[in-house]
Amino acid sequence: MKIGVPKETKDQEFRVGLSPSSTRVLSDNGHVVFVETGAGIGAGFPDEEYVRAGANIVASAAEAWNHELVVKVKEPLPPEYQYLQKGQLLFTYLHLAADRRLTEHLLKSGAIAIAYETVELPDGRLPLLTPMSIIAGRLSVQFGARYLEKQQGGRGVLLGGVPGVRPAKVVILGGGVVGTEAARIAVGMGAQVQILDVNVDRLAYLETLFGSRVELLYSSPAHIETAVPEADLLIGAVLILGRRAPILVPRSLVRQMRPGSVIVDVAVDQGGCIETLRPTSHSHPSYIEEGVVHIGIPNMPGAVPWTATQALNNSTLPYVLKLANYGLKALETDLALAKGLNIKDGHIVHPAVQEVFPDLA
Repeated sequence: MKIGVPKETKDQEFRVGLSPSSTRVLSDNGHVVFVETGAGIGAGFPDEEYVRAGANIVASAAEAWNHELVVKVKEPLPPEYQYLQKGQLLFTYLHLAADRRLTEHLLKSGAIAIAYETVELPDGRLPLLTPMSIIAGRLSVQFGARYLEKQQGGRGVLLGGVPGVRPAKVVILGGGVVGTEAARIAVGMGAQVQILDVNVDRLAYLETLFGSRVELLYSSPAHIETAVPEADLLIGAVLILGRRAPILVPRSLVRQMRPGSVIVDVAVDQGGCIETLRPTSHSHPSYIEEGVVHIGIPNMPGAVPWTATQALNNSTLPYVLKLANYGLKALETDLALAKGLNIKDGHIVHPAVQEVFPDLA
């Protein structure tokens, strides 16, 4: 099969859909990979490495897109809509529940869209979302610690404190992969940490990880209303598969936070769980609203592209190879991959996305 790897176009998105290592595996299996020139530079993979791995370097996005299977990292942006083709397999993160315009264009194009984030194993795990969730969770605390600095608009609070001065309080909404990894880093930096989640079993599991180092609370409105105003750093880590994240923190509650406190919402690409949070970018990562610093970078792992590209490819390559070997028939034998199918033949097929856009389904 001919496989295209375009250069990512999202602001400062330096990850790339296939690494040279993955390209070599595909080439060794008889597939032909076309990589847009410079696609891997930002992740530390020059064109020469792709050539050695058996890839063909093409000069334009149009040439990279014009193939049976296109492998990306982030969703197509409006300038890329023109490249979508009928029957083309697109394998990437999509997050359609928060993007009606992209959903409409995918439907109109006739492309077959398979989303990394909805590939789901029988036990409910999300194997292609997990590696980026780990990275985003860890980065959320790094970003939060930086923006608590006075020069970045923050309160001037050191996350771990010092002897005689209390550490910062970090409140994490959601105890999934993102929340767990955020807590791991925050605890390691010496912060006071709370995690709120609605899954009691998950809270019990987190107790085995953190013991008394993290306060674990059931995520009720009352607990949220108590915890949020006391947070120096609030991290939104709520994911509902295929759906927009629910608003857990209204503007009225943000208004009660101390000036210079920081909010990082990792679920912004699914709408986010903070009412005052809107998408930002690596070029312009933050803004201040209600006196609070807000950070909502949808492609946060793009800050560490060398690590993130390899972590993502470690998980995506087996699925890419199946799609290359068998095309759409791969979904008949791999039920996890079948769960990733969002759009086919001009129709929304994923139930969660159908619920979000009933008029399009």
